[in-house]
Amino acid sequence: MRRTARLLLLVSASALVVSDRASGQDAPPEEALRDPPPAHVHIRHVAESFRGTPDRRGLLPTARAEAEIAQQHAALAARDPTDLEAMQRHAGHVIHALDPEEVDSGPGLGYGMARAARRAAHYVELAVASVGAGEAIRTHSVHVATAARSAADVADEAVEVADDIVDADSAEEAAELLEQLTTLVSALAEGRDADGDGRIGWQEGEGGLAQAEQHLGFLIRGEGIGD
Repeated sequence: MRRTARLLLLVSASALVVSDRASGQDAPPEEALRDPPPAHVHIRHVAESFRGTPDRRGLLPTARAEAEIAQQHAALAARDPTDLEAMQRHAGHVIHALDPEEVDSGPGLGYGMARAARRAAHYVELAVASVGAGEAIRTHSVHVATAARSAADVADEAVEVADDIVDADSAEEAAELLEQLTTLVSALAEGRDADGDGRIGWQEGEGGLAQAEQHLGFLIRGEGIGD
């Protein structure tokens, strides 16, 4: 009786496979049946929550929060272009928000805008290669990743300029560099019209966090994540 039951189970399983193939579809892997599928988990790491970030925020919100701190302190540094000490102090705060490995204390979250942006790009690319990646992920992931990495690259430029401000010998020298710093922290957050066509796209050299966020929104809506 046991042998007969086993044979019946095997026949039933074979019939299911044949049915799937006859319909033109193989049975989905077990991972695809998870809720949410792995691809969506990676997107949520970018958008909603990631272990290791302050308050377990998503990677892109973490990058945005650090960028806003950097912008705030660049503006504070510019309040008095004759006060070298204040400009240098706030330039150090900008560095801490962008890359706390360079300056390990300050008003930033301690994660770093550049690190958060690059990890956001990494995880959105993991989503493309994961089970459950839909058309919206395949379309918009490159836009999110490119803009996020572009923002991180601008952050690296801003850290170099802020370092020069910290090392400046005069208020005049620091104030001149501060104009560059202010422009860079704005660009990493909002992007910049690098080709002069009147628009800011997601492309390398133009995209900032705003463009990464915009295309992440397109991706999330297209995939129905959170519905």
